[in-house]
Amino acid sequence: MESETVMTKALEDSFKEAQKLPEREQDQLAAAIRAEIDAEHAWEGTSGDALAELADEALLEHRSGHTVPLDPDEH
Repeated sequence: MESETVMTKALEDSFKEAQKLPEREQDQLAAAIRAEIDAEHAWEGTSGDALAELADEALLEHRSGHTVPLDPDEH
């Protein structure tokens, strides 16, 4: 049995505000939302092995001096 998905009030309010934007900006917003959803789906399908491989790659880059410290005060 499929469950009915309901849009949250926050999302509904956001879409109402987005309707006030010019068409071009609405299309840009729609593309950004779609890209975020697609990225989330891609991460959901990522295995633990793939994530471990990414972590290993990041550590290797750090250990070989290819990273810089993060300065939260730097703009």
